[in-house]
Amino acid sequence: MQMVKVGIVGAAGYTGGELIRLLVNHPQAEIVFAHSESNAGNLVADVHEGLYGDCSLRFTEELPFSAIDVLFLCFGHGKSRQFLQENTVPESVKIIDLAQDFRLADGTHDFVYGLPEHQRKAIISARHIANPGCFATCIQLALLPLARHKLLKSDIVVNGITGATGAGQKPAATTHYAWRADNLSVYKPFTHQHLHEIRQTLRQEQGTDVPVISFIPMRGDFARGIFITAMVECELEEKQVISLYKESYADEPFTHYCDRPIDLKQVVNTNKCLVHCDVHEGRLLVTAAIDNLLKGASGQAVENMNLIFGINEQHGLRLKPIAF
Repeated sequence: MQMVKVGIVGAAGYTGGELIRLLVNHPQAEIVFAHSESNAGNLVADVHEGLYGDCSLRFTEELPFSAIDVLFLCFGHGKSRQFLQENTVPESVKIIDLAQDFRLADGTHDFVYGLPEHQRKAIISARHIANPGCFATCIQLALLPLARHKLLKSDIVVNGITGATGAGQKPAATTHYAWRADNLSVYKPFTHQHLHEIRQTLRQEQGTDVPVISFIPMRGDFARGIFITAMVECELEEKQVISLYKESYADEPFTHYCDRPIDLKQVVNTNKCLVHCDVHEGRLLVTAAIDNLLKGASGQAVENMNLIFGINEQHGLRLKPIAF
């Protein structure tokens, strides 16, 4: 059995911790190092306490690139490009970046956008992967079937709510429990950074430019998960729309169309995206939900790793929802 040797930098944050949790239980992965300068020498389980009993690894400040097959970059946005400029990673090492640094195809890099439902074949043959953003993943999977059938003709209105872990592990005023609990707020209306990658993907799928996307992100008073609604004008009947979505996702291991309305708890602690549609008087409402740390980040990164190395796409990702 092929064993993939893994290195993780920025391993002390939420996405790094989730990545370690997935990979210590992955049948074909071995973590060679988990890099963190601020935690070097400390047990990983002393930082990511849910790993007690599962992981005896210690954080290191060393970067033994020659000992690994794939490197995961779990930095905050803007730091991945700087890291690769300051460090020489062998060409034989695959790179999967979880930040936004290389998501846009601007001609300055060779990173492939890592949304498997969008371009699985390109991912399989890629050397470098730009993992999609969490909101971007959920919104794109809600709209991809429409773009493929050139049905995005009118302005799109999207509302999305995300858990506190979406803001990262570093404490901030809007992640403090006393502020976040029993609270709801809008942030970055119309200007969220994920809009750029969303438009890029939908434009590629539709073959033409897409209408205006009015995206209103919100902070929720829960730890993890993303729930979005997207509304667009629609000329099809509901049964036609449902058939279109079921056909698009029939063979996808993690994205599923649900006949019944969905809720957030169905996807928390899984790598799934669940989608549901309603049509009313010429308007289509699409609801979609993911776990922001899994399908929206580390889970999708492992999915991409599996594809690159010819491993069963679901290995290490057969996770169950948290019990009610």
